[in-house]
Amino acid sequence: MIDFFLAMMAAGINSADGAGTGDAATAQTQATPPAIVQPVTPPTTATETAAAEVAPTAPIGDTLATLAPAPDTPSANVDLGSGVVIGEGVLLEGVPATPTAQAPVPQAVPAPPDPAAPVMNMAVVPAGLVAEPQTPTGKFTTAAEVKPILNATKGNWVAVREFNGQDLLYVTHIWSWRCGLHAMAISVNDEPMQNWPLPECHMKYTTPSAILEEDGLPYLTLKSGSVRTIDIQIVYDDLSMDAARFERGNILIP
Repeated sequence: MIDFFLAMMAAGINSADGAGTGDAATAQTQATPPAIVQPVTPPTTATETAAAEVAPTAPIGDTLATLAPAPDTPSANVDLGSGVVIGEGVLLEGVPATPTAQAPVPQAVPAPPDPAAPVMNMAVVPAGLVAEPQTPTGKFTTAAEVKPILNATKGNWVAVREFNGQDLLYVTHIWSWRCGLHAMAISVNDEPMQNWPLPECHMKYTTPSAILEEDGLPYLTLKSGSVRTIDIQIVYDDLSMDAARFERGNILIP
């Protein structure tokens, strides 16, 4: 009886030990996480294959995982081919990436009118005038020859003389260079300007601009003291024009 009882106790102890061992194994199994297997993607290029072959490995859990190398960061200048550079602003050899800004082409700006330039009265310019050739003749019969003289002597274009109870308004100076002119007009005391026909040039003489008797008189006869201002306008035979205004006190001669 005692032997049977001892046998039963021994069996119970063994059962308890077996159960404890099983529970411990189960707990150990649950406590230990399953091994992590890092999938490795097969390299697709020769460069990736070489990288995979030399890539370092490191243990993770109970397995070894392949560590892919970090991609290389391109440097500031990376040659991609002949004449193609990244980082220096050049896409093609000799061609800048950003077109060089072109300086704006200056636009022609018309010169403002000269406020001192005389205002021409076109109403008194004869119609149908044609520009003459400007080949110098040596006889002062072209605008090219007489214009410098008339410009330099503009103060002598007209003159006023008190004679025999009258004002005589002379245009002798202009008549003396008339062969380089096409037309002349005059206004006294701001009256409407009128064309004053010029005598013809006497080309058969060595002095074509000489004033002959048949040319008439190169002056106007007006009331004494009546002339205050004179406006003169001339048209050269190259169709350029000029004008001037005079005050009595500046052109009065004895």
